[in-house]
Amino acid sequence: MTEKLFPQDTAEKLLRQVPPILRARDWRLYTQNRKRLVDLWQLGGAAVLGHTPAGILREVKNTAERGLFAAFPHPKERQFAQALSRLFPGADFKIYADESAIYRAGISSLGIWRPFEQDDDPFAFALPEAGALMSPVLPWALAPKVLLFREAPPDLPASDYISPVLLAGTARSVHDLIAWGDARSRLNFSKIEKAISAGLWRRKGIYLSYFGDASYSALFQRFLDQGFLLPPDKTLPAILPGALSPGEETALAELLSSSE
Repeated sequence: MTEKLFPQDTAEKLLRQVPPILRARDWRLYTQNRKRLVDLWQLGGAAVLGHTPAGILREVKNTAERGLFAAFPHPKERQFAQALSRLFPGADFKIYADESAIYRAGISSLGIWRPFEQDDDPFAFALPEAGALMSPVLPWALAPKVLLFREAPPDLPASDYISPVLLAGTARSVHDLIAWGDARSRLNFSKIEKAISAGLWRRKGIYLSYFGDASYSALFQRFLDQGFLLPPDKTLPAILPGALSPGEETALAELLSSSE
């Protein structure tokens, strides 16, 4: 794997600096001490559609009410495959409940597909020969892992059976990504664009990577004190939210321009 999607080891120590979160709405978190945080981590991209996407929650609720929690064969498998085929026409893919099957197959290097990395085409992606791991698009750690290939290696384990509840939510999230693509790529935060021109941050679509020399732990705390949650792992990019108020954009621009 080329990078971690969720924090481990020292990154967990940074996450413990965050006050207890009582509520999450869209791209904002609300803490126990009544503070609002703009989420620039978004669970490594799993919450790129926000923490309360209405269509996903509706699909999950409707499926859960039928008691379909167990990982049995289900028509939702076909619906998820159809959703993936809309995003990646002609690609081959395998779907696993977790990363253990990937490790068992001996795959040591994969690209990471993320939506909205290109300004002109939100879903442009050159699939590497070795394959790619689709960044999670369901804001839960139980989201299935999707491997994408030009042609899947014959020795890969067969796809896992996934709970229909998770499949329903993930399939809906893929359709919602596609529907939101044009609007998301047109978002323009001019103050932020000016702030990153100093070179401490580099932008790729909606993703910002830090290249300054400041201690990342200190930077994380500084952003947190000002109401912004950075990824707890420096190897992960910050993700611009789908909406910012004028005041939030000004505050974030100031933080980005003075990150040294």
